[in-house]
Amino acid sequence: MRETGGTARNHLRALPSDPSSDADRLLASVARGDADAFASLYDLISPTVVGITRRVLRDPDQADEVAQEVLLEVWRLAPTHDPAKGSCRTWIATIAHRRAVDRVRSEQSERDRRVHQGVRVGAVDPDPTSRPAAESAERAEVLAALDQLTDVQRQTIDLAYYGGYTYAEVASILGLPLGTVKTRIRDGMIRLRDALEVSA
Repeated sequence: MRETGGTARNHLRALPSDPSSDADRLLASVARGDADAFASLYDLISPTVVGITRRVLRDPDQADEVAQEVLLEVWRLAPTHDPAKGSCRTWIATIAHRRAVDRVRSEQSERDRRVHQGVRVGAVDPDPTSRPAAESAERAEVLAALDQLTDVQRQTIDLAYYGGYTYAEVASILGLPLGTVKTRIRDGMIRLRDALEVSA
């Protein structure tokens, strides 16, 4: 289940070319806190992210969950991207591959722990959602940050980034003008980033 370096390079080579550098320009705007740019970047690169996570992880649900974590990490870490060290697409693909491999290793470590402790095959796990401590702590930080959002901010972000809806679809679902939805998401994402930076 472990990905080799050669396979990782194959994932990166499989990325479509982007001669117009739209992704790089969008990421630069995202780094300045532009949620509209993030919406466009999300639409542009999410198929690549999902493709990578699904190739590494056999479980589509886990792959999609990891893809959402990657996209949130892109929003949070956008200011740290150095264009001199690689394009936006390569940077994001690297994050996606690393996160997916980390999840594979996490699952393998959990299975090894159960075997080591003598858990019988087919025995009921009292905590089927258990994860290594580091992953649990990170998830708790994200949930705590989400709790700091207003109800309307959390609702729009849930629909857009966890529900997979476009901004226009979110506006339609909530019966709100598109501009209002964009403002709520932008303010919520900035607040979320600030909360995660404080907890880091």
